[in-house]
Amino acid sequence: MKTKRLIIKIDEDLCNGCGQCIVNCAESALYLEDGKARLRAEKYCDGLGACLGHCPTGALTLHEEAVDEYDHQAVEALIREKEQAKAAQKPLGCGCPSKQAMTMAPAKAPTSAGQGGGQSAEPGQSFLSHWPIQMRLVPVNAPYLQGASLLLTADCVPVALPDFHSRYVPGKVVLLACPKLDDAEAYVDKLAEIIAANNLKEITVLEMEVPCCAGMTRIVDAALRQARAQVPVTTVVVSRQGAILPGRAGMKTL
Repeated sequence: MKTKRLIIKIDEDLCNGCGQCIVNCAESALYLEDGKARLRAEKYCDGLGACLGHCPTGALTLHEEAVDEYDHQAVEALIREKEQAKAAQKPLGCGCPSKQAMTMAPAKAPTSAGQGGGQSAEPGQSFLSHWPIQMRLVPVNAPYLQGASLLLTADCVPVALPDFHSRYVPGKVVLLACPKLDDAEAYVDKLAEIIAANNLKEITVLEMEVPCCAGMTRIVDAALRQARAQVPVTTVVVSRQGAILPGRAGMKTL
């Protein structure tokens, strides 16, 4: 049944696919497809506009028009379905199932001073101390997470940043994600679980200068709020040419 009420509208030309609206939609009415935010169906949107203030480009607006009535029961069913799907996730058949956390012996950390604590590594050196690194695959209770200094990096950064390994990886537990193409809401849930369970020392966020990549910091902010935790967070912004741009640092709290 159609009724005249407020409902969210998305300007695709303005939407940069950051996913922040999705993270902040309690009804799960929004999702990401082809790099753009989409509305699942009119019945899932309550028209309150809680997502509006989280859109960095102004792509979201509220309009009053004749649309399907808001269906609270349908929203509850959708949320249950998503929770059940999350609980039923199985390890990927790629040789790195999520439960098989392992530690490795990294190369000796560089000793010369510099941002991130290092200098360029010799060819072939790796400072990676654990596996897996994709955030979706890392077990919440992996032993290397307890009390760790977390390095949360967008997956394009290691390709663009020439001294990624020697400058930022030593002494860090690396988690890799894509804030644009992956499920940002799932990342928030996963990171919140990791924060709540592991008494992290700090989080360093490496993100690219492109607008959609700022979703990395937003994922961390949302996860900290969800976990009700205080962890020092430093954000480092990397240019397409591998230069370090002026970043942002501070204590991210509730």
